[in-house]
Amino acid sequence: MRTRLSMLLLAGLLAITSGYAQKKNFSYNFYGQVRGDLFYNSRANSEIVDGLFHLYPLDKKPDADGNDLNATANGSFYLLYSRLGIDVAGPNVGKAKTTAKLEVDFRGSGSNFAMIRVRHAYVNLDWGKSAVLIGQTWHPLFGDIFPQMLNLSTGAPFQAFSRNPMLRYRYTDNGWSLTGAAIWQLQYLSTGPNGKSEEYIKNSCVPEFYGGIDYKYKKWTAGVGVDVLSLVPRVKSVVGDNTYKVSERITSVSVEAHARYTDENWKISAKTILGENLAHLCMLGGYGVSSIDKRTGEQEYTPYRHSMTWLNVVYGKKWQPGLFVGYLKNLGAGKDIVGDTYGVGLDVDQVFTTNLQLSYVLPHWKLGFEYSPSLAWYGKETLSDGRIRDTHSITNHRILGVLIYSF
Repeated sequence: MRTRLSMLLLAGLLAITSGYAQKKNFSYNFYGQVRGDLFYNSRANSEIVDGLFHLYPLDKKPDADGNDLNATANGSFYLLYSRLGIDVAGPNVGKAKTTAKLEVDFRGSGSNFAMIRVRHAYVNLDWGKSAVLIGQTWHPLFGDIFPQMLNLSTGAPFQAFSRNPMLRYRYTDNGWSLTGAAIWQLQYLSTGPNGKSEEYIKNSCVPEFYGGIDYKYKKWTAGVGVDVLSLVPRVKSVVGDNTYKVSERITSVSVEAHARYTDENWKISAKTILGENLAHLCMLGGYGVSSIDKRTGEQEYTPYRHSMTWLNVVYGKKWQPGLFVGYLKNLGAGKDIVGDTYGVGLDVDQVFTTNLQLSYVLPHWKLGFEYSPSLAWYGKETLSDGRIRDTHSITNHRILGVLIYSF
């Protein structure tokens, strides 16, 4: 029923858009794609969307006889990431050019698949050198430099992956570009005592902030950025039969650097991130309790730090072979952890992934295959500061076939 209502709503929106396509001072560009993903994994993995969005292989999980329950192959075929979108150019606001974008797919949310989900929804005011964006689009840590690959993860967990509501300002002049953004959470959420939730940044009353600088020269682009996230894990604690109001906050700082080279045949890009508490970006990260007030239960927190680096090389036009290599390392927390931890993949010491891909590209069509061995290292011992020792590796072999028709 929900799927039928979503389709009827989308049809109505398209009909309304078509009816106003000739409205004075407006122009419209309707686009979309039908995408099918056929995949196979040699074992169970940390994943999103029932396996479509692959992150890293899970550790061994022995049964009563010592057999690994996670050493079971899986695979399926989905079209959930087919999408529809419209770009709108409207009348100027003063000297500012006005544009807007609305794009949806059928990913749904949580475990509710095959429902319409908003991907992008924003308006942009452009004065030439300065531009202000208001709405939802890619997180600045995803940025303009990201891997060109077939896997829907687009490089996660080595590359940030998230679309967020934001206010973004960008200034561009003589190859230089300055970006500042205030960012909130909606579909991609931080973790905490109540699981993944918007409440931590909502109770913080402080958005996530990003500032970055880029420079473009001929075929090269390079830049750096800083991201600050401040969350409130709890507003009350319970100690015995007593409930106390508490003032808690965890603030984390992440830095990144990126570069890209492009010409008629080559696309070479790379990014490295030293991140704190980036679990809301489909990456590994989180935080732990570093101290506890014995009377009120009020807690202090320390973020986990992770180093993530990737390199992507793609060549060609019609036939496009490509290589992606990603590596991450758990660097532990800055302080000893004395209580609970909240995050994603905090029991993982390292992850290394290689993607070998080959695509055949025609106007409006793309057919591609990708083989991706992925290794994760788990340890027998976790130190007090969150670092992991005495590790062993687990490997998943992933094969992916993709067919895309774009219009």
